Amino acid sequence: MNFPTLKIGRFIPKYPIIQGGMAVRVSTAPLAGAVGNAGGIGVIGATGMEPEELRDEIRQARAISPNGIIGINIMYAAREFAKIVRTAIEEKIDIIFTGAGFSRDIFSWGKESDTPIVSIVSSAKVAKMAEKLGASAVVAEGTEAGGHLGTDLSIKDILPEIRKAVKIPVIAAGGITDGKGIAEMLRLGADGVQLATRFVMSVECTVSDAFKKHYMNATADDVVTILSPVGLPGRALKNSLVSRIHSGNAPEPENCQVCLKHCSQSFCIMDALMNSRDGNIEDGLVFCGQNVHRIKDILPVSTIFDRLITEVAEA
Repeated sequence: MNFPTLKIGRFIPKYPIIQGGMAVRVSTAPLAGAVGNAGGIGVIGATGMEPEELRDEIRQARAISPNGIIGINIMYAAREFAKIVRTAIEEKIDIIFTGAGFSRDIFSWGKESDTPIVSIVSSAKVAKMAEKLGASAVVAEGTEAGGHLGTDLSIKDILPEIRKAVKIPVIAAGGITDGKGIAEMLRLGADGVQLATRFVMSVECTVSDAFKKHYMNATADDVVTILSPVGLPGRALKNSLVSRIHSGNAPEPENCQVCLKHCSQSFCIMDALMNSRDGNIEDGLVFCGQNVHRIKDILPVSTIFDRLITEVAEA
């Protein structure tokens, strides 16, 4: 099977493979730059970063991949949403991916700066709205995805509906871990795919070894959902914190930084995500995709791409 050509605004990656932007410093410059060098679209997870930190990450990614395509992912739910978007535009970021809520303003900001905006959606209705407002593409994200979820429907169900609803490129996301999964999404009408969990298990991803080991040891039964303080369900791996969340006994936030526009205060999601990133797994929230148990090796990004490309060709 051959890859289709994916065009997002003026950008055409060698391969229509996007590395998902994982928040709170899971996908940072080393990973995004490596993906850009491999011919995909590398994405920095900007949620949880201060503007100057993001500025530095974008510059580092550019230094790693001067000719690659680099984007950011920012949650609309973040209080500093507008400031983060403006900072990325000032740094001439190639593409901005946005989800966990819907901003209308971002499309005018993108138009002013000629920055393609890609909305992460989970329904044909929202996809059509994004296209009407000026989105260059949409990521159709199914319930198989990791982190915050916008639907309980499979990507296999929502992708055909979204594909029929819009004329802009549609990128499939949720539970894709290998070339066979990519080929299936392309057959369903996707113009490209987004993978996140697979790239956590890369040499270049800067999360702790304990985080990657937790992925490596995961079984299908270890993958559960929790209710995030953001107000959306989130997919994560079982651990002590998840058990406390499920029992209604999660630790109350301390020293709240008011990082979200709306927060239930059930626990501090930023602390939980940073704990896991830094190796404190039992007190952390380890977001993951539904099919994390299928990934059993840590590889350089270039090797991951070689494998994906071979598997798609053979599919």
